[in-house]
Formats: sequence, structure tokens, C-alpha cells
Amino acid sequence: MTRNHGNSIKDDEQYEALRDEEGMSKEKAARIANTSRQQAGEKGGRHSPYEQWTRDELYTKAQQVGIKGRSNMNKAGLTEALRSH
Repeated sequence: MTRNHGNSIKDDEQYEALRDEEGMSKEKAARIANTSRQQAGEKGGRHSPYEQWTRDELYTKAQQVGIKGRSNMNKAGLTEALRSH
């Protein structure tokens, strides 16, 4: 039976599946579960691929989303961290 996670989680069933079956963090599972299924199926933003960004642009984006250890990362590390966040 699906547990009620309160008002902060819109789709409790999807949240639990992401946490238990996919092993996602609470933050990432909540972000996905709170996105409407129609909106989740749409194509993402219109920015260029991370490979075309400079290291400074990647660093700034990593700073905005709160990736820890970003100051020690090179361009490839920042790209991977942003994709997996």
C-alpha cells in the first residue's frame, strides 16, 4: 500500500517507486514525482548541450543547483554532476 508523504509530494506512488526501485535520492524522486506526467514527457529546455558550455558556465550552473565539490571538478566532472543531479 502506498504511503501518504504529505502535501509536499504530489504522486506518492511514483515517489515510492523511484526511491525503492530506482534508488534515487529523496530530492530527485520528489522533483520527478511533483512534475505532471504530461509535462515530464515534453522536450526539455532550449539551451545547448553541456559539451558546448565553458567550464565557467558549467560551474555557475552547478553552483545554482547546489552541487557540492564543484570547485575541484573539471569540465567533464561538472557535466557529469549536472546530468546526474
